[in-house]
Amino acid sequence: MKAIAVEPGAGEPVLVEKPRPEPSSGEALVRTLRVGVDGTDHEVIAGHHGAPPEGADRLVLGHEAVGVVEDPNGTDLEEGEFVVPTVRRQPNGTNEYFERGEPDMAPDGQYTERGIVGAHGFMSEYFTSPAEYLVSIPDRLAPLGFLVEPISISEKAIEHAVASRSAFEWDPESALVLGNGSLGLITLAMFETVLDIDRTYCLGRRDRPHPTIDIIEALGSTYIDSRETPVSEIPDVHEPADLIYEATGHAKHAFETVDALAPNGVGVLLGVPEPWEFEVDGGRLHRELVLHNKALLGTVNSHRGHFESAVDTLSQLPESFTDDLVTGVYGLEEFNAAFETGDDIVKTAVEFDSV
Repeated sequence: MKAIAVEPGAGEPVLVEKPRPEPSSGEALVRTLRVGVDGTDHEVIAGHHGAPPEGADRLVLGHEAVGVVEDPNGTDLEEGEFVVPTVRRQPNGTNEYFERGEPDMAPDGQYTERGIVGAHGFMSEYFTSPAEYLVSIPDRLAPLGFLVEPISISEKAIEHAVASRSAFEWDPESALVLGNGSLGLITLAMFETVLDIDRTYCLGRRDRPHPTIDIIEALGSTYIDSRETPVSEIPDVHEPADLIYEATGHAKHAFETVDALAPNGVGVLLGVPEPWEFEVDGGRLHRELVLHNKALLGTVNSHRGHFESAVDTLSQLPESFTDDLVTGVYGLEEFNAAFETGDDIVKTAVEFDSV
């Protein structure tokens, strides 16, 4: 079968031939339909993140997938059922996080991630997976099923943000997304259409005209150019935000978020920055957090429950939004186009088989 793999750091994914996998007991064989491409894939390709399975030179890419069950292999799944796979797997044996159904909370070294670190991904014509890690998706949503994984990341982030404010009455009226990449835009759409937050803002570094700015404004949100209004100045120019979602990986934004939050607000950090040393007024930020009941939390990955919620969220997103978000779906004969970047590219996917 054909697969798309990379030698981390080589800088270019390649099409390779691999044996079609055989499902073990408790696993199903899935025929891959579409696999999304995101920033993590580009980090793996560049060698900044991730690693192939032990003993392998290359890693099969892809962690945002949708497929159809080819062989249920005695599981509770049905042949022809559309499914989305979760990402994390147990490295050797089991551990308490997986036993509790909380693989997303496992620390480094106690998990592998399909298509990212220690385990091949889903960019192949077929893949196998334990049935417990396959989430059913309605037929009508299958063409966009590769969006379920990124939506699940935001499902977890929002869940944890709300949980951090659960000790008191908290009803966010304003929200700010830092980053106008595909994950930031998906989260913005969730704030606008699913959570029904009154006032939303999205920060980026793009010149007009730009498709992401068009998406932001079509959602009814306000675009903020960080070159004109830094994060720390947003409260003065616009307003402080009850909820801030950081999806840039720009290390300074973690600290600037404290200033941009409204009293009792919470900032959720998802970006993974490179090492960077700079000066901050730690005492002032500490006071700001304490005296105004603010909170910062970090989050990564998601579990099955977040994927199930993400399927429901996907069904609620406006078709006009997803049409604008997905700027290209490419077959294997032109798969390299899915990894290109440019001003007219927002979200892409590789199609292995027709949906």
